[in-house]
Amino acid sequence: MKLTRKLLPIVFLISQMAIPFALGVSPQENKKSADLSRASIDINQASAKDFTKLPSIGPELARRIVTFREKHGPFRRVEDLLVIRGIGPRKWKALRPYLRVESDSQK
Repeated sequence: MKLTRKLLPIVFLISQMAIPFALGVSPQENKKSADLSRASIDINQASAKDFTKLPSIGPELARRIVTFREKHGPFRRVEDLLVIRGIGPRKWKALRPYLRVESDSQK
């Protein structure tokens, strides 16, 4: 009985650390999500650094998004990100709540 009481806090801590990994969420991505707190960014104004704050976006993918925007002009809709290598339907769906495109009339 005493052994069980001593192990319970340890088991609890291990389970709290293991759950995000079991779900495929790294601690960094989990922190990114918490930092965003559902704030959205304008994909036509965001810097590469802004994009890296999003879940599943690293520096390389952020750079690709900004480079594409600079080369081809502003995005007309959030779905346009699907043409960028590294953003497929699954990743886009996860990112969608954090993204927006503001038209010039809204500014």
